[in-house]
Amino acid sequence: MRASCATLSAVLLSIATSAWAADYPAPKQGDWTAKDLKFHTGEVMPELRLHYTTVGEASGQPVLVLHGTGGSGASMLTPAFGGELFGAGQPLDASKYYIIIPDNIGHGKSSKPSDGMKTSFPKYNYDDMVEAQYRLVTEGLGIKHLRLIIGNSMGGMHTWLWGEKYPKAMDALVPMASQPTEMASRNWMLRRIMLDTIRNDPDYNSGNYTSQPRMMKYAITAYGIASIGGTLAYQSQAPTAAKADKIVDDRLAMPTTADANDFVYQWESSHDYNAGEKLEAIEAPLLLINSADDERNPPETGVTDAAMKRVKNGRLFLIPASTETRGHGTTGNAKFYVEPVKQLLQTAPQRTM
Repeated sequence: MRASCATLSAVLLSIATSAWAADYPAPKQGDWTAKDLKFHTGEVMPELRLHYTTVGEASGQPVLVLHGTGGSGASMLTPAFGGELFGAGQPLDASKYYIIIPDNIGHGKSSKPSDGMKTSFPKYNYDDMVEAQYRLVTEGLGIKHLRLIIGNSMGGMHTWLWGEKYPKAMDALVPMASQPTEMASRNWMLRRIMLDTIRNDPDYNSGNYTSQPRMMKYAITAYGIASIGGTLAYQSQAPTAAKADKIVDDRLAMPTTADANDFVYQWESSHDYNAGEKLEAIEAPLLLINSADDERNPPETGVTDAAMKRVKNGRLFLIPASTETRGHGTTGNAKFYVEPVKQLLQTAPQRTM
């Protein structure tokens, strides 16, 4: 991560703003309140605010776009993503599709610990987040069936869960930078170390801090370098110790404006993720898009290939590693998979609830 989550979202929103007029209709913001949302822990929030962004008109075919951990709707509006998908003639042309991008629980402008509850905010997981998305789409927006669900990283894992929990709710699924198997191996190990580093900082004070923990930026930087960026890309960018030091120094110099409790909740929510138990329930055509150099979901383990054999109508599009790819971050740039997404939408039959 080159910056804190909040800083990154602000930068992405600023970049995206300059592209809207030329590439696709200006995004619209909205809020909806979910009443009595029950979490997997049994806790119930009487009112949970869900912020969302839409692109296009409600008369278009609805498409749900799901962001990654620490992101928001703004992170899906960049020239590299929205600019490659939402414009005229592009796969998700906003003159034909109604694009819905929720800020997930704990993210963006949706309800989160830093709103005031701190660590008394209910502990949420991916199942809770998907349930909230479903209620937003069906109750808040009155949409009973989606043409497509596409998600990146955490959003990719949510996409797998959608296919299993609500198999008739969509025509097609595109999970990206993800695998349906249990959160484990290096992916969880690195998350666990990052979270423990923040929690064990005396500044954190069990979540009752008066200023953001000083170790937070080191934990974020270490996790980002270890789990996103791409091996070939890093070798190209930092072939000497001096250049490697500069990258680290530049990242540490960037302000960390993300709230520590929000951050801990966001990343810990993945701990019990496991979409591998109900893969046979998926009915919609599914296109998994991963990159060959994805540090968090390395294809060489074989676990993704094994899981895909259990998906009735699924296929994998693996982006080859190169100096252009960025490991786990590769799928943030839609230029690598415009054609496969276009082909999926051309062939996936339209269904109804």
